[in-house]
Amino acid sequence: MRHISEGCPGVLYLNLSNTTITNRTMRLLPRYFHNLQNLSLAYCRKFTDKGLQYLNLGNGCHKLIYLDLSGCTQVLVEKCPRISSVVFIGSPHISDCAFKALSACDLKKIRFEGNKRITDACFKSVDRNYPGISHIYMVDCKGLTDSSLKSLSVLKQLTVLNLTNCVRIGDIGLRQFFDGPASVKLRELNLANCSLLGDTSVIRLSERCPNLHYLNLRNCEHLTDLAIEYIASMLSLISIDLSGTLISNEGLAILSRHRKLREVSLSECVNITDFGIRAFCKTSLALEHLDVSYCAQLTDDIIKTIAIFCTRITSLHIAGCPKITDGGMEILSARCHYLHILDISGCVQLTDQILQDLQIGCKQLRILKMQFCKSISSAAAQKMSSVVQQQEYSSESPPSWFGYDSEGNPLEETHTKVKTYSEMIVKESLSSDDETPNSKHH
Repeated sequence: MRHISEGCPGVLYLNLSNTTITNRTMRLLPRYFHNLQNLSLAYCRKFTDKGLQYLNLGNGCHKLIYLDLSGCTQVLVEKCPRISSVVFIGSPHISDCAFKALSACDLKKIRFEGNKRITDACFKSVDRNYPGISHIYMVDCKGLTDSSLKSLSVLKQLTVLNLTNCVRIGDIGLRQFFDGPASVKLRELNLANCSLLGDTSVIRLSERCPNLHYLNLRNCEHLTDLAIEYIASMLSLISIDLSGTLISNEGLAILSRHRKLREVSLSECVNITDFGIRAFCKTSLALEHLDVSYCAQLTDDIIKTIAIFCTRITSLHIAGCPKITDGGMEILSARCHYLHILDISGCVQLTDQILQDLQIGCKQLRILKMQFCKSISSAAAQKMSSVVQQQEYSSESPPSWFGYDSEGNPLEETHTKVKTYSEMIVKESLSSDDETPNSKHH
């Protein structure tokens, strides 16, 4: 670090994550890197608060605007008042005190993930301490309840709110949040796995969020087609994730009225069939991303529909759809020339022929995933790997949680649906309270 400091004084971005640097290196940074703007110290546990304070000495790193302290449970950043963006991923023992210490900073963005000690108390004075905050990521922070949403509702500059896996959030808190000024500028809202919320939250959201572009309601299993009616009326939306919900064919027909959606995720939606996808795609000519993974009931008919009506599509995920055949993919390859990303994992009927079709028709293909494709040979996969930038391949049989065998036949135990896999992930996350102080959250 001494050699780098002396030889590269113009550095703007410095990533020292997962290294054994100490306070000695921290003393070098303000001496040489006067223009440093982005610094990652993630999982560097050999320096202390004193080392962090060196950043403010002399000429200092006064231009620093982004600091990643993920996994650095030994430090606080109250001595760096210019910091506007802070990340604490894999820091399960950071508490509400950290927020109090950060009040001297002019925070615009904050990200906590996998934390079990942050509670509603951290947001009690958020409007006074951080009036300009615009991005809040509180992923998998199970100490947060509806009370936090009431506190956040007054933030007039808020544009991004991510509460993924904050499982205690419900309709009452969301109503209070949407009733405040925070909802007006909101562009992105992620409520994935917030399973307590229902239709009433979506109804209020549609009335109070005129600028919302991205909405994630994955695994919000209490939502019904009534919520879809209000989502369809939100013309500012360009992306919606309804994976793992109870949306039906009727709901998709309602959603088709929107016409301007560019990204739609319907993974694990067991109530939809070819009919619903056809109804949606016929009016969704601007669609660029579609995820219908693990909807095992879908057939070639949806591939043909996409090929006819959604020729602008760049990303298609049909993993876990065992009824898809070469015939459907041949039509897709012939018409969808802008395809960049394709996931056909578990499509057990597909053969080497589709790789030839993709090379001819989808020359912009960059990422190809074909795990558990037993009818695609390793030789063909090896040849294809030189055509795309990133490829995943295996010829193994699909895992049992796919819900069908290597021939595409449903497993006898009908309860082994892919839904079980999603629930397993959520339960695994819920059990993170048992993790040891030295464990990392991935």
